[in-house]
Amino acid sequence: MGEEDYYLELCERPVQFEKANPVNCVFFDEANKQVFAVRSGGATGVVVKGPDDRNPISFRMDDKGEVKCIKFSLENKILAVQRTSKTVVLPEKRSLKLLKSHNLNVNWYMYCPESAVILLSTTVLENVLQPFHFRAGTMSKLPKFEIELPAAPKSTKPSLSERDIAMATIYGQLYVLFLRHHSRTSNSTGAEVVLYHLPREGACKKMHILKLNRTGKFALNVVDNLVVVHHQDTETSVIFDIKLRGEFDGSVTFHHPVLPARSIQPYQIPVAGPAAVTSQSPVPCKLYSSSWIVFQPDIIISASQGYLWNLQVKLEPIVNLLPDKGRLMDFLLQRKECKMVILSVCSQMLSESDRASLPMIATVFDKLNHEYKKYLDAEQSYAMAVEAGQSRSSPLLKRPVRTQAVLDQSDVYTHVLSAFVEKKEMPHKFVIAVLMEYIRSLNQFQIAVQHYLHELVIKTLVQHNLFYMLHQFLQYHVLSDSKPLACLLLSLESFYPPAHQLSLDMLKRLSTANDEIVEVLLSKHQVLAALRFIRGIGGHDNISARKFLDAAKQTEDNMLFYTIFRFFEQRNQRLRGSPNFTPGEHCEEHVAFFKQIFGDQALMRPTTF
Repeated sequence: MGEEDYYLELCERPVQFEKANPVNCVFFDEANKQVFAVRSGGATGVVVKGPDDRNPISFRMDDKGEVKCIKFSLENKILAVQRTSKTVVLPEKRSLKLLKSHNLNVNWYMYCPESAVILLSTTVLENVLQPFHFRAGTMSKLPKFEIELPAAPKSTKPSLSERDIAMATIYGQLYVLFLRHHSRTSNSTGAEVVLYHLPREGACKKMHILKLNRTGKFALNVVDNLVVVHHQDTETSVIFDIKLRGEFDGSVTFHHPVLPARSIQPYQIPVAGPAAVTSQSPVPCKLYSSSWIVFQPDIIISASQGYLWNLQVKLEPIVNLLPDKGRLMDFLLQRKECKMVILSVCSQMLSESDRASLPMIATVFDKLNHEYKKYLDAEQSYAMAVEAGQSRSSPLLKRPVRTQAVLDQSDVYTHVLSAFVEKKEMPHKFVIAVLMEYIRSLNQFQIAVQHYLHELVIKTLVQHNLFYMLHQFLQYHVLSDSKPLACLLLSLESFYPPAHQLSLDMLKRLSTANDEIVEVLLSKHQVLAALRFIRGIGGHDNISARKFLDAAKQTEDNMLFYTIFRFFEQRNQRLRGSPNFTPGEHCEEHVAFFKQIFGDQALMRPTTF
């Protein structure tokens, strides 16, 4: 299997710690994501490491017996050590205050640090779960709920194992994940993961069922809002996305794996030691090892090898594993690091080898612009709220976050369309159809089309001499009026004479000041177009010669400079009877430049009658 096929990988820089052995015990704290390596009950040292810790914490403790659990409080201020089933010791003397108590028979518990919710297993079957939520020093009881256990043979008593439950935040909502080893329906074989949505208020509700279609030993992670299910027997993993459309039966949605099962990408363990020794080749890591322990959301620990990894999703390989481009786009738009992959998919769809159909291209553009519009609307609502002074009265008002799923017109223009129109092998009708499809999609979502997209359409039409189509697009306002567009049309007059009038009509509709039009044209180095325009409105006797000569010189086109210089000489002759410039026009450097390039003899001689 090539590297391009693996869509899951272990992070490059894992946390390394001393391997578990008879002398060294290893513990993991899910709240702080720290690994504790405790040697000889702490007497010969405790080393604490986390993914973001630059410097590990090291200390010693008195050996007062076997350590069952050890953790720091948040920000590593207080250490707690558990040596018996009923006592927790704080090495520093501190006074503790009982805030609240509840009497419950508890079989086991599970805590989710991200949401500050604890889940207590109660009743004989262990399947009634009682959640509590901690917030600002208070503890609130949430409604309890029952996990439906699979049917079991009469000889065995069913019960809910702590191993089959996980808690994770997916798309901003807290879920309880239950790994049910046998489906409740008799016609379905294989295990499934049942997702119960646990809201802050209201009852817990069964929402999703992930069909695994296999049995055996499983482990769960959540990465980038995807549920990852590892299968030890086949040493492969699958991913599920609950945002993608599934099969809804009226109460729950059934989902199948997004992609075919694949192994995590092979991982090499570098050989530690002096430089001379490290020339040895790295050791392959045993993936899906029985010594692996999985923690939420994305942590895999190998105590026997002394590594803690974060699991990661690779998006590039998924592009070729999901042939349905619409579904692929739905999937990618929900991922954190999606921008460049989405742009590469768009480019791929417009390539000669993988060219997609126009309806599919239209669907993809609509999906992109749907996200873009959502962001623009949120930005506008925020700006209006700030303007109305609501930000002072409502501290919850936050500026919308621009995720990588927001691809604006400049992204699509720069990374996709500008390169696409340059492809000589593409039929020009297809090129124009794609450009117009993107503009149609923007219009459909009521997004103002940027002028550079219209310019791209016009330049493509002109390149293929499709002036009749250009005329129609302008006549029926398919291309929206704008000053840059009008200036572009002015510059096309020499290829297509009606463009001059089309441009003037557009400028009139925009009620643009004439001097502003001249400035825009000059800034785009359209010096002749600016001169033609000013002559067309009869203002050429009053314009500044120096401004036009400056612009002509900047183009570094000597013949253009000659033409403009000669025009103003002729104007001087007509108005003043001499081709020479007056000192007030400040054109001395341009006269000198003209002489330098064309010689004194090229200067116009005064005409005498």
